[in-house]
Amino acid sequence: MLQVREFLLKLSLCPGLSPISRWRLWQTAERARSFNNLSLLIERSGISIRAQNALLTKWDSIELREKIQLNMKQSYITIVDSEYPRQLSEIFCPPLVLFYQGDLSLLNTQSLAVVGARQMTSYGEATLKGILPVIIKRGITVISGLAAGVDGLSHEITLKNQGKTIGVIGSGIDQVYPRNHQYLQRAVAEQGLVISEYGLGEEPIAWHFPERNRIIAGLAETLLVVEAKKRSGSLITANIALEENRNVCAIPGRIDAPLSLGCNQLIAAGAKPITEAKDLLDEFLLTN
Repeated sequence: MLQVREFLLKLSLCPGLSPISRWRLWQTAERARSFNNLSLLIERSGISIRAQNALLTKWDSIELREKIQLNMKQSYITIVDSEYPRQLSEIFCPPLVLFYQGDLSLLNTQSLAVVGARQMTSYGEATLKGILPVIIKRGITVISGLAAGVDGLSHEITLKNQGKTIGVIGSGIDQVYPRNHQYLQRAVAEQGLVISEYGLGEEPIAWHFPERNRIIAGLAETLLVVEAKKRSGSLITANIALEENRNVCAIPGRIDAPLSLGCNQLIAAGAKPITEAKDLLDEFLLTN
């Protein structure tokens, strides 16, 4: 098991590999029970030429060795560990490693993912403040991305109501984005859980966020979109959730409001419209 965990950590930190390339390499290594034979892994995994070159040039590099030494000092779980959430392991291309700060047991609780616009309106704010406290009172964990707008407010409301919350970030645990969420991220880590598939020092690069979204969608059994433009990261997350057979809900809004277009579009496509907290609670198999 130790050899496997070390391989997974090394693979997750190796520069130049996409999540899909890492997943294919892991599947190949697991089937062959071979964790050191790069030629075999490249030959059987079907990864791109670019990924092959990255693996060959970086696998035994000083750079990767230093990254491993640095990240071994922080807390992490791998996909072969018992603490790894089963629901996340079943999605397409799950993260091989999750670095974390906080209460890891929250990964295996009943949970609601909340996503939405960074430039949230007063309508979105009022909706969250009206619905979330009821959800939190029922012991449901709130998952979001610690971003500006809907994400940040979801965490704030949960903490204010002594609820459980998970922040999934698109950078290393030691990074904060946006910068003014430094206090909030620390509070979520201390009172809930912050997780990331990126090692220490990894900055919040643009393409990390779509990758991060699959974790948010994968962890939750139900996803709520509060406000979203016609084309937005929130809709990407909702589509991932639909593909993974999660419950997808959305807050309806005015047909002429830009931040309601995405939600109304989801509802037209079959997402459940949420007009009160009970609508959302009905999505969970709750016992009295």
